[in-house]
Amino acid sequence: MSTATAGEEILQLVSFTLKDEEYAVDILNVQEINRITEITQVPNSPDYVEGVINLRGKVMPVINLRKKFGIEEKETDDTSRIIIMDIQGVTNGLIVDSVSEVLRIPADIVEPPPQISSGLNSRFIKGIAKLDNRLIILIDINKLLGDGVEV
Repeated sequence: MSTATAGEEILQLVSFTLKDEEYAVDILNVQEINRITEITQVPNSPDYVEGVINLRGKVMPVINLRKKFGIEEKETDDTSRIIIMDIQGVTNGLIVDSVSEVLRIPADIVEPPPQISSGLNSRFIKGIAKLDNRLIILIDINKLLGDGVEV
């Protein structure tokens, strides 16, 4: 990874995995990262909403990113995490397979997302970061729930 020069914009990201791919979100949106806790299902909620959790007295929706992205489902395990995030002023939990690391990368190594013909999920992609021998998909968290979560 290259070191930043003066005046170069640095992105601070939290990276996580879903299936075999690595994704990242802006660290400024992340409030905390928790182990999977008991999730209460809510009737008639969208299929990607697992339910709600009580986090220190605050009830918040929990979204399964695998379902939201159309990735095959998997049972949660010891590495599964809920990333607590502020998305457009609303606190939500996002279930991911695992949280990898906090990254500091130069903004100039991020390329715009490729044009994917009918890929509905590509609208959530802010860009692709090229790091050594890895590609990290940057998620535009505001577009992820742009339609709102109705729980």
